[in-house]
Amino acid sequence: MELDLELYRYSVQVSGDPKIRLSVIDVAPENPQRTFVLLHGMGGHALQWEYQFDALTDKNRVIALDMRGHGKSDTPRGGYEMGQILRDISDVLSRIGVPERFVLAGHSFGGAIAIEYALKQPEQLSHLILIATAGKYQLSWPQKTALSLPLFLHRLLDPYTRRLLHARPVAMKAWFENMLKPWRGWDLMAGIQTPTLVIRGNRDRVFPRASFEKVAQTIPGAEDVDVGAAGHMVQLERRDLVNRAILSFVGAGRRLWRDENGDEESERNRMLARRPWLANYEDEVPYTVAIPPVPLQQLLRSAVRRFPNHPAVIFEGRRTTYRALNHRSNRLANALLGLDLKPGDRVLLRLPNGPEMLVAFFGILKAGGIPVLSPESEPGELDRQIRNTEARILIGTGGEMSAMPAGLPKSVAHYILVQNAGHARNPVQGAHSFEGLLARHPRANPEVPVDPQGVAVIIFTGGTTAKARGVMLTHYNLVANAVQNRHWLKDSKAGEERFLCVLPNSHIYGLMTGLVLPVALAGTMIQMDGFDLQRVLNAIKKHRPTIFPGIPPMYMAIANHPGVRQFNVESIKACLSGSEPLPVEVQEQFEKLTRGRLVEGYGLTEASPVTHVNPFYGQRKVGSIGLPLPSTDARIVDLAQGEETVPARQIGELEVRGPQVMKGYWKDPQETARVLRPDGWLRTGDVAQMDEAGYFRIISRRSDMWYPDKNAEPAFPRDVEEVLYEIPQVKEAAIVAIAGQPIGFVVAKGSAPPADELIAYCRRRLPPELVPRVILFVDEFPRTFIGKLIRRELAKRFEEKQGHS
Repeated sequence: MELDLELYRYSVQVSGDPKIRLSVIDVAPENPQRTFVLLHGMGGHALQWEYQFDALTDKNRVIALDMRGHGKSDTPRGGYEMGQILRDISDVLSRIGVPERFVLAGHSFGGAIAIEYALKQPEQLSHLILIATAGKYQLSWPQKTALSLPLFLHRLLDPYTRRLLHARPVAMKAWFENMLKPWRGWDLMAGIQTPTLVIRGNRDRVFPRASFEKVAQTIPGAEDVDVGAAGHMVQLERRDLVNRAILSFVGAGRRLWRDENGDEESERNRMLARRPWLANYEDEVPYTVAIPPVPLQQLLRSAVRRFPNHPAVIFEGRRTTYRALNHRSNRLANALLGLDLKPGDRVLLRLPNGPEMLVAFFGILKAGGIPVLSPESEPGELDRQIRNTEARILIGTGGEMSAMPAGLPKSVAHYILVQNAGHARNPVQGAHSFEGLLARHPRANPEVPVDPQGVAVIIFTGGTTAKARGVMLTHYNLVANAVQNRHWLKDSKAGEERFLCVLPNSHIYGLMTGLVLPVALAGTMIQMDGFDLQRVLNAIKKHRPTIFPGIPPMYMAIANHPGVRQFNVESIKACLSGSEPLPVEVQEQFEKLTRGRLVEGYGLTEASPVTHVNPFYGQRKVGSIGLPLPSTDARIVDLAQGEETVPARQIGELEVRGPQVMKGYWKDPQETARVLRPDGWLRTGDVAQMDEAGYFRIISRRSDMWYPDKNAEPAFPRDVEEVLYEIPQVKEAAIVAIAGQPIGFVVAKGSAPPADELIAYCRRRLPPELVPRVILFVDEFPRTFIGKLIRRELAKRFEEKQGHS
């Protein structure tokens, strides 16, 4: 999968007086096998290694730097001598923590620098790779004449030569005069002791052919690879051959190759013993992923840089490009700063899906604020959350905020009213107009420093089993989960995907799959405010989405709609289903219609949210939530003590660990300590089991299970619900343990059968302790807006009924 390497770029200071910073691209997955350091030549830059990054970073750390005067590094007046360049490289590698042994590769004159480094510090290198490297750099007469021109002429020509040469004029002339012209490498090459690979093409026109052909013959024991029809930029022109040669070379090694391969095989076996699911990963899905250390809003800037005119949002006939989205979010960020927003201030964001939601979300982040999101719509609970987070600014529609029982809390200094969000527009005293603020502020990026490890979002849980808690997710958490999901969607292509965004962005599932992930892919977000079947089908027909995150009832409704094929549903190639179990009948029917893939996954707000997904094209298991995502650990621990990992197929509590796991709960250190272990393991509260192949299955919420007596095994709602579903008159069934006793709730098909008959059926099919003591019929089950059953509401209804009887 292609990487946006700019997300992995940072600066390293190598001199204080004068201050000189070199720009470095550093991509590192978890526990890399090796480290590669890549050096460009005169006029080159770090991005010329883009294909090597793609090929090597699944298992290796890869570093490429812009040397002084090149790319995005500083351009001092002096210091363009071989000794200083070598010191720059050593300083950078030391400061970014490169291990003692690494692979050094150089292109063109970068190969000459690599040779000098190998001779000076041979103990640091495991392998040396030289690409289009010459023993002497003899330029043609036109080339030498051009480089001999006065500096002022170089500066005049710089705007025209920048596309080909990525060095400033002062650097180009100094490199030529001080290093390239006097360098003689033949004698130096003879002293190299590091295992060396020489890669060259046979159509190089930059230097005489003899300058390349003798290199491998001169270096003792060097391996020579001629890739055939390639010019000077061999690693770009024949990238697949070059990458295969590199991987073969470092894999085979030179000395002790049997031990090296044996160590790798042993490490793989140890990894599979600890993470058996890795054996079932699809091809091209890496075991671990490199997470760019950037704030979340950098994903938007990446999309703008690469696809400025690509549609970012389609909403009710309006199209917003990535450039426009970026400019409008910059305007809002500047407006928020004008309202005295300070770094870390909380901003409650209450908007439906649409372009205003995205503008507000990224605008808050760019201003250094923290968006507070909540799926809650009950005014009293919303009021509590505002007071709890001490939100200073509210962004929303007039209808929601004016409906709050006591007005706005005193902590709120400003309320920004969105007039065109499609909701009620009651006036609010002292409100600012959203569009008015945008019109009065500049579109320039405010450039507020943001710590990638700092809190990006406070998002409240759905509160299905307890009081909603504010989950603190960092920029790193959310960027990590976007990268993990992007790798799992291995066939996704940047700038080409269209997401059908029906899930609300105020919920973590909708936020990740309908906002963050699409922006990470520079995809088009077909935003919809809620699931209305006919509107959704019309949107599918008109805009032809390729990716559709949702919940099972949505897929069921589409699959069962008469004449559904006329709505071009075959454009959908990938669907991720969450929130509740996905019936196999729904999966098969939907896939037959779309010819895409519909897979079940699992996540929770505390994990940004996705931790498990079934493979899209590999083995999928019915009733399973699939495999942990790359860089994610998962285990099942015993229910009694919660300390020991249980064997495969044994039931216990699911725990997860990975870069997507939250920082903690807002203002709730006790609850944070209860669910988040010091070593990073998150207790999910879900009872689950893992099979021998590493597939996980959810059994129940731990809070929903009960013990029939002190010495008994735990019982779960599903144990009883499956039996109730066998009864033809039962449409939906739910079991809630109240005071340690199973109480049944049923939605009937048509007229309700006598409760005694259902209880009698359960007596015939279940042990006595699992038979429901009472069965109540209800018209419908209370659910969250993404379809999760709220069992505590059922318990409340039972208690109210008991109180009235």
